[in-house]
Order: sequence, then C-alpha cells, then structure tokens
Amino acid sequence: MNFQKVGIVGSGIMGSGIAEVVATAGASVVLRSRNQETLDAMLDGLERSLAKQVEKQKHTHANAALIRSRVSTTMSFDDLADCELVIESVVEDIAVKKAVFAELDRVMSPTAILATNTSTLSVMELATGISHPERVCGVHFFNPASVMPLVEIVRPLCASDETIAAVTYFALACAKEPVEVKDQAGFIVNALLFPYLNNAVRLLEQGAATQEGIDVAMKGGCGFPMGPFALLDLVGLDTSVAILDALHAAFDDANFSPVPLLRQMVAEGRLGRKSGQGFYDYRP
Repeated sequence: MNFQKVGIVGSGIMGSGIAEVVATAGASVVLRSRNQETLDAMLDGLERSLAKQVEKQKHTHANAALIRSRVSTTMSFDDLADCELVIESVVEDIAVKKAVFAELDRVMSPTAILATNTSTLSVMELATGISHPERVCGVHFFNPASVMPLVEIVRPLCASDETIAAVTYFALACAKEPVEVKDQAGFIVNALLFPYLNNAVRLLEQGAATQEGIDVAMKGGCGFPMGPFALLDLVGLDTSVAILDALHAAFDDANFSPVPLLRQMVAEGRLGRKSGQGFYDYRP
C-alpha cells in the first residue's frame, strides 16, 4: 500500500465499504461524517460486513478485528490533515461536493491526493479553485465496494501523471481492477448502464411486462446477476435520478431523461433498499 493513512468523507454505504477495502489492504482509515449517528451506522455496516466474511471463512476473527481496529471516525475535517489520500463520497450534488472539497483543501497537505468517488459528475469542475488541482482525480468504487472488483480511475485535464499512477497503484493494492477513463459524464459503466435501467422502467410504465418478469428476463436472457429493478433498488432511486439528470444535462439524450415513474417514486420516499421500499419491499 502506497498510502499509509486514508481519509474517507461521506456517511453512506459506499463510505463504510471503501473503508473496509482500504483497511483490509493494510492502511489506517479515518471516516468523517457530519454527526455521530451516521458514523455509528457506518461502523455497524463495516462490522456486519466483516462478520459475514468470517462466516464465509474469508477472514479469521483475529484478522477481522485487526481490520476493524484500523478504522477510526471523526466529525472534524481537521482530523484528515495528515492523510495522504482523501476520498470524498458524499451525495451526488456538485454544490455539496464543492463545499467538501473546499474544506479538504483547507486542511490537507499540499502533497496529499484529493479524490472523488463520484459516479457521474465532472472531476475537473470539482478541482476548480483547489490549491493543487494536479493532485485531484476520480477514484470510483462500485457498490458493494468489498465485492465489486472494478475501480474507475478518472483523469481530469488538471491531474498529473504522478497522481494517476499513485491512485492506480492504490487500487491494485486494494485488490481491485483499475481502468483509466476520461473525465466525462458517466465515465464508462454508468454511461452504458443507466440508459438500460431507465428504459427498463419505461417498459414497466408501458405495461410491457411486470418488474419481476423484466428482472427474470434480463437475468435469464443476458446472464446478468440481477435484473434492472433489483439493481435500481440497490443503487438507490434518488441516486439513480441524480445520475440520469447529470447524464441528460451532459449529452441531451432522451435515453438519459428519468422516466416519470422514477421521479414519482423518489418524491414518495421509495428509494430502494436504503428506505425499505422501492420497486420491491424490503421491510421486515
């Protein structure tokens, strides 16, 4: 591991997932969130994931405890000052991310790398106004981070070769498969994936088949591990709408415009697994 101390900013599933990956690779991790409640929830998620790994005999109890011991939490940006790499993983909102970047720029060492886990937004726009834009890039993990092998390494025009080389090595040290991609909306995976997901919802709106039928068809016909509606619930419908909106703004393609049913479900609070109800019901 080329980075001995890594900071992660964000209170969602991705934050705890990336923390697990990085701590498993041997680095110390500092998780930052706005309040203790979300930090506790992230640690609970990390501990549940590690317990599952022990059950599957992928970790011993001692090794899981060691990984957990490498992760600490904070509500202060100042506690990230000595991190060599900080990965921002907050909500997909450019204004929110810019505010986080401004705080990190204030506290981080000029030699540290500032990365974003954005799945869609412009990394170059986030780097604007940062003191050392040559040390800004995208490091996009996929959910669940502990399982999914891919990491998209996003190179904005401002990033130096040394920065891209360092985060690529970091991804390899985390036992991931890095792929370098140009800084454009959606990068590789989401630019291809979200028109498919959006059109699946359009088929449902048109009454072509039930959501269960469409999921079965795509698993059986294309060999996908899950159907589009199960995947939308996993990603989060609010996150999916935000990604589609960003893609539509970038490319002005109707395939990227969220279908009305998606917006309606988000307005109703049916966000998928994280809210307990989306296209499927996950409530106990």
